[in-house]
This record gives sequence, structure tokens and C-alpha cells, in this order.
Amino acid sequence: MRQHLIFIAAAIVCLSVLPLVAEATGQLALVGLTSRIMIYAIAAASLNFILGYGGMVSFGHAAFFGIGNYVVGILYFHHAEGVPLWGFIPGSNQLLITLPTAVLVAGFAALVIGSLALRTRGVQFIMITLAFAQMLYFFFVSLKTYGGEDGVIVRGANDLFALSLRDKTAMYYVILVVMVLFFAFLWRVVHSSFGTVLSGIRQNERRMTAMGISSYRYKLYGFVLAGMGAGLAGALMAVFMRFASPDTLHWTKSGELLIMVILGGVGTFFGPILGAAAFLILQTYLAAWTEHWQLAMGLILLGIVLGTKGGAKGLFDSIARKLRTEPR
Repeated sequence: MRQHLIFIAAAIVCLSVLPLVAEATGQLALVGLTSRIMIYAIAAASLNFILGYGGMVSFGHAAFFGIGNYVVGILYFHHAEGVPLWGFIPGSNQLLITLPTAVLVAGFAALVIGSLALRTRGVQFIMITLAFAQMLYFFFVSLKTYGGEDGVIVRGANDLFALSLRDKTAMYYVILVVMVLFFAFLWRVVHSSFGTVLSGIRQNERRMTAMGISSYRYKLYGFVLAGMGAGLAGALMAVFMRFASPDTLHWTKSGELLIMVILGGVGTFFGPILGAAAFLILQTYLAAWTEHWQLAMGLILLGIVLGTKGGAKGLFDSIARKLRTEPR
């Protein structure tokens, strides 16, 4: 445990000085890439929570990511136009308003979708989550007021008190703080009695039901928490990119989040961070190398799934064990 804390502290310190290093070396694009990695790490971790710990394979997780994305965009749109939403909800460009609102709206959507989807299992559950995500995608595409297929442009960055988040470095540190707080919260949830019950349901739901535990209720709570986490990530992405896009709700985005979880290691706590980093770094550099980068990504993903136990996190743990056991 002590070694893990030292590693986490070192990682936070490295992330904290990264903008300074990037500016000194002229690699300013690294700040933007790392910001996106941290945002997607939150989204992937929220999916990993229900997939790796709860055994719920959702192929519509992007719905909540997109809802959080659009909440920021819509609130800014009504703030800029000076017209309240539905005549009584004022718009806003304040991060301390847009971010919690996005989390709550995404959580409510997860409650509605989860209350229906969790009445099924297996392939039916996967297809229902996918269907809801696609319905929401086409719903937002049809909203011509908010740009339709073109999305909503957030021309003015959100503000945090007197600080404008138009500055990418300032936004980077906001994302870093939010990510650290989110993973600290998720750690407490995973290692709480609630997390233990959720893991027990994944391993043997019938036995947990026989013990008098309502598996439906616990799975729904987990589904809502995961939806709120994805909504948080989507809201951060809208603030960072200053754009809300319907593509964030598409099934391909859910597929990307699943790939990140698999790359990092399903059911591993810090795996989603490694998976998000691996996916976005590979995507960035493979796309610059060839237009057929999806083929190369697929081969790499196939190699990781077949050649490792537990994705990138499992690979690192295996290397660490070999280094510890090697004779000096």
C-alpha cells in the first residue's frame, strides 16, 4: 500500500510539472493531449466501475458522456443568447454551475435508462443500452436550435470564479484536480461495503440474492454513479474543447471507451488511466503515420488481449514481479 501511495504521489507531481516541461521543450501539444487523456480516464473509469466491478457490459455509456457534453453547451448557448431554457432556467458559463448540473442531469438519465435496462441481462442489456444511446444521439442531432449535426460552439470559455478557462494551462490544472478527486472518490466507493456487494453480485448474483440482498437496487446505484462519472467527463470535454458535439453520444464513442477499459485491464482500478493514455497516444501517432490507423490499433488490441492477463496494468504488474524475483 505504501508503494502504491508513493507511486500515485509521484505521478501527480509529474502531471503537475508537465506544462512547465512542455513549455520549456516547445512541446505545447503535449498539454492538450494529456488533458484529453485525463478526461477520457474519468469516462473509462466510470465504465470500468460497472463493467469490471459490477459485471454490467454497457455499450451505451457514451450517452452519459454526451449528455454531460451537451449540458455545458446548452447552458452556454442560453447564457450567450440571454434567453432562459424553457423560459425559466437561466444559462450559465460558470464552471461551478455547469459541471454539477451536467453530473446531475447525466445521473438522472442513468437512473431512467438503468431502471429499464437492468430488468434484463446479457445480450439484451447490451442492446438496450446501445438503443438508448442511439436514440439520444438522433434526438440531439434533430435539435436544430443547438446546431443539429454541427453541435454547439462554446465561443466563450467557462469561468472559474475570476479565472477564464480559455487558457489551456489553467484548464489543464482544473482537469487534473477533478481527476484526482474523482479517483479518490471512486477508490472509497470500490473499497466500501457497497463496492464489496457490487463485486459479489458480479461473481454470483444468485447467492447474493439468496442472502437477502437486492441485486437490482445495488446495480442501479452503481449504474447511476457510473453515468454521473461519464457526465462529468463529458462536461470537462465541452469546457476544454469549447464545443459540444453529437458524436460524443454515438455508439462508436462507447466502443472507444470499451477499448480503453480493455487496453488498461478490466476490473483494475488504475487500468482505465493506462488504457486512455495508450488509446489516445496510439490514435494520435498512428493517425499521423497512416490513414489506416484503425487496422494497426486493432492488431495492437488483439495482441494485448491475447498476450497479457489484465491489459496494460497486468503487463506492468508482470514485469514488476519478474524484476523483483530476478537474482541479484
